[in-house]
Amino acid sequence: MTTAFFSLFAFLLAASVPIFIVLALSVMAMIWLGGMMPMAIVVERMFSGIDSFALMAIPFFILTGNLMSVGGLSRRLIRFADLIVGRFTGGLGITTVTSAMFFGAISGSSPATVVAIGGILNPALRKAGYKPDFSIGLIVASGSLGIIIPPSIVMIVYAAVTGVSVGALFMAGVGAGLAYGVVFMLYAVYHANKHNVPRSPTPSGAEIWTGFKDAVWGLGVPVLILGGIYGGVFTPTEAAAVSVIYALFVSAVIYREKTPAELWEAVRDSAATTAQVMIILSAAAVLAWYMTSTGMAVSIANAILSLSTDPIHLFMLINVAVLIAGMFLDAASIMVILGPLLYKVGLQVGIDPVHLGVVLTVNGAIGMFTPPFGLNLFVASSLDGVSYEQAVKGALPFIGLAILGLMIVTYVPAISMWLPRMLYAGL
Repeated sequence: MTTAFFSLFAFLLAASVPIFIVLALSVMAMIWLGGMMPMAIVVERMFSGIDSFALMAIPFFILTGNLMSVGGLSRRLIRFADLIVGRFTGGLGITTVTSAMFFGAISGSSPATVVAIGGILNPALRKAGYKPDFSIGLIVASGSLGIIIPPSIVMIVYAAVTGVSVGALFMAGVGAGLAYGVVFMLYAVYHANKHNVPRSPTPSGAEIWTGFKDAVWGLGVPVLILGGIYGGVFTPTEAAAVSVIYALFVSAVIYREKTPAELWEAVRDSAATTAQVMIILSAAAVLAWYMTSTGMAVSIANAILSLSTDPIHLFMLINVAVLIAGMFLDAASIMVILGPLLYKVGLQVGIDPVHLGVVLTVNGAIGMFTPPFGLNLFVASSLDGVSYEQAVKGALPFIGLAILGLMIVTYVPAISMWLPRMLYAGL
């Protein structure tokens, strides 16, 4: 049955069937062939898979990101980032990565980050003298920071399926996101030097202050979310709800660049995005249940442990496996399917669950711009003058750089773990 299951799974993926159908239909086919369980259990497991208090944060964070994006935040954040680092060699490239960090700290979504920064920075990078392939590659790669820098929707999913603290994961994502992003920044400096890209003029102190005041309301979102969580004021889910109220106030009252109808459109887009995420998560939960109930998960875990019980070797195996999975599955689905399995394997060999969650998140981030199904590639192809083929070509060198960043996060755990260990006793 295991061979038949994976054969059907691979066939449906190769046939370009929507991923949520692949996940649920593969399980339904095995239940039908086995004849031992009622088919209705699939529906029950789909509902129970998303019946989680932690997952309630996802629609709120998606809505926050969309409200702040349509409210004019993207332009302000990019302007402020450029004022800070644009004067240096490779400044606009560094601005791209920094802007992705800023917006990722608001939306928690990789595709949303690509949309927010891509429309403005792709033409700006080309105009400044950066090669077209480099420009779009930097954007799709930097966009992946959206799921590493807290708040992260993918980390929330991992926390929901493993029971690990969301707050600890968020704190670990700070160090990991900075290390991952610095790799791209250094490459941007190298590219600018190699191709003699001119630097931006040095801004005055007054210009920097004006840019900061213009962007400060947007910068207040991560402060509100993380400060509220670690100050014990509210849970991560409550923080997500509060961030929506804050984002609506800033967009409608402070910036006032959009009409009520346009803000309502952001709400509708958020509902559609939430539905897409949740149906994938529910289908992935069915697959995770099937693998557990049939003993397939235990067999896979034992097979992994039979190869090595050394954390260094095991992390290498995990990274290779998840990077391959990321070519076909989105990061949230990977967390639902593989998260509980790898969590148990990691515990047996002494891997910290928080560190494992961050490593899996970085793997998922790389998958967001890895062909053939990296979602950031398809999002980028909707930008003016960018095709899917060009996005893939531009992304290829950044995949190698991202894997370098992954190795740093994996094998230097202090980078991601120092902050959560300061705030959470026992880690």
